[in-house]
Amino acid sequence: MDPTVPKVAVPIALERKAEHHVTDPTTLAQPHEVAKGMELDFSYDVDSEGLYEEDVDSDDDDGEDDEDLKEAIQEANNAFSEEEVGMMMGYLREKGMVDWMKEFVVERQIPVKKLLMAFGIVLPKAVSEATPDLMLMNVLKVTLTRILRRRERLTQYNTVDDVLNLLRSSSRIIVLSGAGISVSCGIPDFRSSTGLYAMLNQEGKYQLDDPQQMFDIGYFRENPEVFYSFASQIYPSNFVPSPCHRFIKTLEEKNVLLRNYTQNIDTLETIMGVQRVLQCHGSFATASCIQCKRQVEGSEIKDAIFAKEVPYCKVCEAGVPPKKPVPKKAKKKNKAKPWDNDDSDGDDVDGIPSRQKGIMKVNITFFGEPLTDRFHSLLHEDRQATDLLLVIGTSLKVAPVSEILTHLPHSVPQILINKTPVTHVNPDVILLGDADEIVKYICKQLDWELAPLPESLAKFSQQQNTKKRELEQGEPRRVGNSHVWLFDGAEGGKWIERMQANAGGQVDDSSKTDTPPVSENSRPTTSRTSSAGLGGESDATRETKKARKK
Repeated sequence: MDPTVPKVAVPIALERKAEHHVTDPTTLAQPHEVAKGMELDFSYDVDSEGLYEEDVDSDDDDGEDDEDLKEAIQEANNAFSEEEVGMMMGYLREKGMVDWMKEFVVERQIPVKKLLMAFGIVLPKAVSEATPDLMLMNVLKVTLTRILRRRERLTQYNTVDDVLNLLRSSSRIIVLSGAGISVSCGIPDFRSSTGLYAMLNQEGKYQLDDPQQMFDIGYFRENPEVFYSFASQIYPSNFVPSPCHRFIKTLEEKNVLLRNYTQNIDTLETIMGVQRVLQCHGSFATASCIQCKRQVEGSEIKDAIFAKEVPYCKVCEAGVPPKKPVPKKAKKKNKAKPWDNDDSDGDDVDGIPSRQKGIMKVNITFFGEPLTDRFHSLLHEDRQATDLLLVIGTSLKVAPVSEILTHLPHSVPQILINKTPVTHVNPDVILLGDADEIVKYICKQLDWELAPLPESLAKFSQQQNTKKRELEQGEPRRVGNSHVWLFDGAEGGKWIERMQANAGGQVDDSSKTDTPPVSENSRPTTSRTSSAGLGGESDATRETKKARKK
């Protein structure tokens, strides 16, 4: 047992393994164990997309042999001691999923089937004998991710003063930022009632079944003219970085920013001069041909974007095909995403419809596209170094970026700064309100000066610094004796009311209290990409069935 890893309670009782079993085995190749040198997926992606509750067997065992199941359960109960499971849990929470798999699967060469037993996943004898370990790796990743999502809040951090002290003492801060830090710049977010998806729904002129279809790679390949008729509305031009962007630059200037993982595609971090930034979902800064992969500066296709025309690669030999009218809505199909459509306009070559050869695509990550290897390598590197996580202006709905909270060591403090609560995560201190005003308040308390805007935008700096609000920013108010603090602009409705009821029954204007806060049970992250399923214990069982069908 690693002495640096604290022993933790076992969250999944071994005697409950009978709840999680797989039946109706199919014939597969002969089993073989995962061993050193075998190519494994050590990314942070967890693929359980397309699995539904009805795919999971219930109490109808379809002839499952009770004796075999009992034997499997008994084997699971004897596989590991509680101390061993506790050690494995502690190692997972501090070292992370990737290092855990390398340690227990590759180095110790413990069979995946046996490792699953530690987490309450039981395979009946017939399935265990028929399923190769390699085909169960994604089942294991789903299981590990579900455990990691159950982070317990660090109860020694409760107040705004605790946040200030953490900022004073931390030297390797990760900032995870989202659309909320750019709203004040005039760029809409995606999911609010006035956000981009709501706007697309209201306008209705793009004939989309779902607003996210605008950013779906499959739909883009078939109908690029739809995206390019809209792209000029989100092109990053004439926008001024917000106080939040300046705050991130301030951290970098103080040499305490380990990295800014931004989900935004507006490049305002770059405009602000932040060097240690990873644009997780890409940006308009570059574009690539979907056929020859030639990459160009984004400025090369800017004119086409503002002319609402599809840009074409200048070196591909495929000529420009005739424009295709905006497609009509496709009829929805059972169990499929709203934009799934099997119809084709021509023969496909290399997975690209023939009429779309030579299309230039801006290098933003669409739904259905993986993140770059750089995201996974940097996260693995940074998770071992960071000492504080700041989450600013994001609802954490899109994986795998939203899973950064999951994959950092659970002993690293997490602070959430957002306008609304994010109820499926469990940060240590929550500061709700206008993010710009919150970071300005923090800087004032720390006696920090926000980094100035670049010289080309200097005229806007004074405007930001002297901007008057209808109500002056007062002291933050504590929700009861909890870890939640309200600044001007905070929204939360019934969630805040519940917090008040559970943590003292009132909003306290005082900034200090010795009363420990009420801890919350976090809920798993929802995701619109290839993250782990969320249906309780059945997620891993679904993955087992999926593995068996391959």
